[in-house]
Amino acid sequence: MNTPNNKRRKNSQEKIERAFVHFLQTREINQISVTDICKEAHLNRSTFYANYLDVYDLADKIVKKIEEDVSYLYKKERETKNNSNDFLKLFRHIKENQIFYKTYFKLNQDKHFIIQRYDTNLSKIMYGDRFIDYHIEFFMAGLNAIIKKWLNNDCKESPEEIDQILKEEYKNKINK
Repeated sequence: MNTPNNKRRKNSQEKIERAFVHFLQTREINQISVTDICKEAHLNRSTFYANYLDVYDLADKIVKKIEEDVSYLYKKERETKNNSNDFLKLFRHIKENQIFYKTYFKLNQDKHFIIQRYDTNLSKIMYGDRFIDYHIEFFMAGLNAIIKKWLNNDCKESPEEIDQILKEEYKNKINK
């Protein structure tokens, strides 16, 4: 019986995801076929279709998986409703999973990274709660740009260096 949590199914899904991510490094999503993925993963098409509707469903599930991983990084903060502004754990996770984050940004070209780490309490102090939506948009665009640039440079800098870059951009705001 093929239950959602059995080892064989998970193993097949991992092979399919790895093959898909491999092709995404050199091709656009519309240039990747189920046949290509199955050949690379050494699996039958029926195995692919037992797990995914099509290549786009596979892409959506990979994106969702990455977003869940990032959300899990900040689970304790969400539960306690405490924003530590700790981006270092995110940067470490990105460095350890570069290929998946490159894939994430390739699949979500024009969207902001899903992480919702903007500190609205700090923004109230810094900006008097004025035009917060614009400040959030600016911060998220900047964070995305830093992450994308870092990934494009194959994460040559350490997560600590990237965290310091982010802190340097905002350090003078608090002292005003």
